[in-house]
Amino acid sequence: MQLNKQTLKAEGFTGFRPIAAVEINRIPQRPGIFAILRPAGFEARFLAKSTAGVFKKKDPTLPQDALAAEWVADADVLFIGKAGPGSKGNRGLRRQIQEFVDFGNGKPPGHWDGRLIWQLADPGTLLVAWQELPAEALNAAQANHHAQFIQHHGRLPFANLIQARA
Repeated sequence: MQLNKQTLKAEGFTGFRPIAAVEINRIPQRPGIFAILRPAGFEARFLAKSTAGVFKKKDPTLPQDALAAEWVADADVLFIGKAGPGSKGNRGLRRQIQEFVDFGNGKPPGHWDGRLIWQLADPGTLLVAWQELPAEALNAAQANHHAQFIQHHGRLPFANLIQARA
C-alpha cells in the first residue's frame, strides 16, 4: 500500500498543515508519530546550503548529488518521525514537531533526524501530519510505516536515512 495523504488519513493521522502555518498549540502533547508530506505540485529543488542548525559541530548540508540520490520521485511522504514521552513525560508530538521546525530555522538540535527536509527549497509549504499513539506502540508503528514505504518504493522516504526497528 502506498503511503499518501489519503492512506494516512484513513489510519488516523490528522493535521496536514503547511509547516509554515502550523499552530504549535493545536498539536497534541501526547506521544505519536508524524509525517512530512509534499503538497500537490511540489517539485524538489535542493538548496546549496541547508537552513538547519549545526549538530555537534557538523554541518547538515549534503552535496546536491547526494540529495538527488535520496529523492523518491513518486512519493508523497518525505519523512516519518516519532515523538516519545521523554524520560520526564514532558515531550510528545507538540515538542518534537516544534524542535523539528526550530531545527529547520537554524537552531541547534538534540538530534538531526529528517535533516534533508531543510535542504529543500520552500520547506514551509510541506505538510505535517500526526497520529497520537501510546508510547509502547511508537517503534512498531514507525517501523511498519517504513516497511510499507520500502515495499512500495524499494527504499526509505527521502529524509529517513535509517530504517526504524520494532
